[in-house]
Amino acid sequence: MIVSGIDVRIDRKKIKNMHLYVKPPNGVVSVSAPLNMKDDSIERFVRTKINWIKTQQAKFAGQLRQTERQYVSGETLYLWGKQYFLQVDYGIRNVLELSGNTAKLIVRTESTVKQRDTFIREWYRRQLKDEITRLLPKWEEITGLKCNSWQTKYMTSKWGTCNIKKRKIWLNLQLAKKTIDCLEYIILHELIHLRFKNHNADFTALMDKYMPFWKDVKKRLNEQILDCWATE
Repeated sequence: MIVSGIDVRIDRKKIKNMHLYVKPPNGVVSVSAPLNMKDDSIERFVRTKINWIKTQQAKFAGQLRQTERQYVSGETLYLWGKQYFLQVDYGIRNVLELSGNTAKLIVRTESTVKQRDTFIREWYRRQLKDEITRLLPKWEEITGLKCNSWQTKYMTSKWGTCNIKKRKIWLNLQLAKKTIDCLEYIILHELIHLRFKNHNADFTALMDKYMPFWKDVKKRLNEQILDCWATE
């Protein structure tokens, strides 16, 4: 649905009221609406929120973003919120090692930017999986909420998501670039969704109980630098 030039995604659910979201990192607009809600009612609702939507999108547009990677010396790389400067050398296989504020990347001379990008992305995936393996059991024990399985995935409009029926969680690969507390916030957020589907008062109460400062972390997460990977 296009409203005042803005593309709005509609997600009909078994709910009583409409909920409007402007989602990081790209300011995608979505509306959760009751199953029987007519399009014109949804459109009228969105029109009343146009100024707020544009304000939120402007915040995301104003965020720092890394330029498209060429994987050459002098470019920057982020891991857990820390900035590293790439030093690129050539060898017979791909290797990435961190030392101080330097990320030494060894690549094959004939490798393409796409091949280097794929290697870096999988390197990030390993870093993220290691931290999830460490942190997920911690938050499962704290909350008493457990997922059956989890997976990493590059996403452009959500930091995490879950399938309540299957009790499966997906975590955005971009989280490996953010500070660790951001990953913990998203893990907790998705675990609580296993109990409460919507962001209602009960959901917020549990977030406040287990992570009283979660709103500050959420703000920092949405303010941190974004990348320019292609989608998976």
